[in-house]
Amino acid sequence: MEGASFGAGRAGGAIDPVDFLKQPQTILRVTTWIFSIVVFGSIVNECYVNKDSQNPELLCIFNENESACSYGIAVGIIAFFGCIFFFVVDLYFQQISSVKDRKRAVLLDLGFSGFLSFLWFVAFCFLANQWQWTTMSKGVSQGADAARAAITFSFFSIIVWVALAVKALQRYRLGTDMSLFATDQFATDPNAAYPGYPTGSGIESTETYQSPPFTETLDANPKGYQVPAY
Repeated sequence: MEGASFGAGRAGGAIDPVDFLKQPQTILRVTTWIFSIVVFGSIVNECYVNKDSQNPELLCIFNENESACSYGIAVGIIAFFGCIFFFVVDLYFQQISSVKDRKRAVLLDLGFSGFLSFLWFVAFCFLANQWQWTTMSKGVSQGADAARAAITFSFFSIIVWVALAVKALQRYRLGTDMSLFATDQFATDPNAAYPGYPTGSGIESTETYQSPPFTETLDANPKGYQVPAY
């Protein structure tokens, strides 16, 4: 793409909504946004149950460990708002005219995606471990499907966020390569002289030689002129 940097075209170019929605990066963001809703929605709605009919207190379904439910909800909410933020950044990324600002946006995307991948990995391991130690009861069995959904989509979220981190890394490398290409073509010193024209061998080719313009063929003996005899 002419004038492109960090995977986007020149600043100020028109944005095609259809092409934007078809981009792999956009599809991944929407997917992980949905996964985050499933995780924290399942935990909030169905993973808090009464221990028994005599006790109205709500307990976390994951081995009655409040930290497990709280952690799953927190990661889901962070991922939810993070997806919205970077979706907007992707939408207006082509309007960013500064290459440095584009670089910062890509690096922020790379760091956040890697960080969320780690958080989802911890969430998956934590929830799966606590669910393994959960004692089944009537209340727990009612929210078992929601607990399994939270664990499953936590695992899927790891894959999607890793894919987003890889996409951000590819954009960063693309931008770096183009910057290096630009610096190789021009001198970095403003006082440096421009490179001269290549010099030839010093031998003119007879095939390309042309006579100078406005030349006349001179007659050795002009008319009307006699050589005097001495």
